[in-house]
Amino acid sequence: MPDLSSLTAAEAPATATVARPVRWVLRASDAVLAVERYVLGGLMTLLVLLILLNVVTRYAGLPLYWVDEASVYAVVWLTFVGASVMTRLRLDFAVGLLTEHLPPKAARAAKAIATGGVLVFGLALLAMCWIWMDPVGIARYGFDAREYAAESFNFLYTEHTQTLEWPVWVLQLIMPLFSCTLSLHALANLLEDLDLAPRRTFPEFQVGNSETVN
Repeated sequence: MPDLSSLTAAEAPATATVARPVRWVLRASDAVLAVERYVLGGLMTLLVLLILLNVVTRYAGLPLYWVDEASVYAVVWLTFVGASVMTRLRLDFAVGLLTEHLPPKAARAAKAIATGGVLVFGLALLAMCWIWMDPVGIARYGFDAREYAAESFNFLYTEHTQTLEWPVWVLQLIMPLFSCTLSLHALANLLEDLDLAPRRTFPEFQVGNSETVN
């Protein structure tokens, strides 16, 4: 009998009978995780190039001021995407002072409760992003940012970055995107913690044993 805790994402569905809705959630999580892997690589490459460009131009006495701002936003996006990936890989930090002394069943229940808390946080963040960005409200004003801001005092859609002159709302889309992916990954983890699906590992990320972290 194979060890279900060490199954890869490809092997798990073929080894255990999993309900169809659970499979849909896990497959959606796997698909998002695969995209996030390439996004992480692209953001890391972009950040390195921006830093090198900044060093070279400053050394040459021709600094490009927009590089600093671009680097900051690259780090912000990298942080949120990385946090979403770490959630699915179970590499988020956990305090095991209590659960290490609990019986196995109680420890599993505590882990499921903690994972459920992550899901609740993700959904709450998504709800706050909906209220903050108010897509229905700005659509009601025909996507006229100035008229919408004058009536609602929400200036999100009228603001631009200082040097790049990019719309702030475009850069801040990472918040609702992160809340969606975080919620999806947390739901997938919760289904595994509830033994509705075998726990998966993702060797393509080449990380250590997640059991040592969470």
